[in-house]
Amino acid sequence: MLAECIEGLNIRPDGTYVDVTFGGGGHSREILKHLNDYGKLLAFDQDADARQNIIDDKRFVLIDQNFRYLKNFCRLHHAIPVDGVLADLGVSSYQFDQAERGFSIRFDAELDMRMNQQSALSAKEVVNNYSEAELHRIFGIYGEIKNAKSLANTIVTARLNAPIVTVADLKNAIENRIPRGKENKYLAQVFQALRIEVNQELEALKEFLIQSAEVLVSGGRLVVMSYHSLEDRLVKNFIAKGKFSGEVEKDLYGNDNKPFDAVSRGAITASEEEIGKNNRARSAKLRIAVKK
Repeated sequence: MLAECIEGLNIRPDGTYVDVTFGGGGHSREILKHLNDYGKLLAFDQDADARQNIIDDKRFVLIDQNFRYLKNFCRLHHAIPVDGVLADLGVSSYQFDQAERGFSIRFDAELDMRMNQQSALSAKEVVNNYSEAELHRIFGIYGEIKNAKSLANTIVTARLNAPIVTVADLKNAIENRIPRGKENKYLAQVFQALRIEVNQELEALKEFLIQSAEVLVSGGRLVVMSYHSLEDRLVKNFIAKGKFSGEVEKDLYGNDNKPFDAVSRGAITASEEEIGKNNRARSAKLRIAVKK
């Protein structure tokens, strides 16, 4: 949904923008097309592989950090306030296709799943060292897996015999817990839970959303595309209420005390034509908000 994202940003040619999920650089290149010589674009990506996509343009700065540090690095680069912030959440197609990164159920590789390859915590560490209760928590909450408790017990039992090191090891260890006919969906949920835990994705998203309200100018745009319900719920609640749970707070005059107004009533989803070209788009939900 590249066109929808760019339209949502409502780009001013001389404005300052932030792409917090640089990846292959597709969104950043499109934003730069809409900027004049006075415009500026900061991009964030903690994955070292993203550096090979760096854009040679004096208006562009790549920051090799997690977007949870948005405010600090915008301040460091004298880029506050900004006119628009774009986030395309989730794992990039490039990361899924790199077998050795361990993100995909399609390849056998060591269980890794680190977006920041300097991080100490990998999926292998989670699977082999987390307690049964901790595994139950992440599979139940982050994977939304119905038999999360028995799955956690199965993993803890299996690792007593030998460490679970690779994608194949994990699949073999839990094969008796996988519902027949739903193998791919179930494994995707397991991998999602591990990836979210390894990369602290939901905590980072919360920090990013709070900081986005602090760096955006009044009238600036927040554009966020998410790919699973846990992310989308956080984005939806923060835009609607200025917080992640509970009811919206009121100021002394009874007005809603929240930093954003939603631009569209609900989430924007991909067209059938785009889903036909890119199957990942079927689960994408785009939300756009304007800073008060």
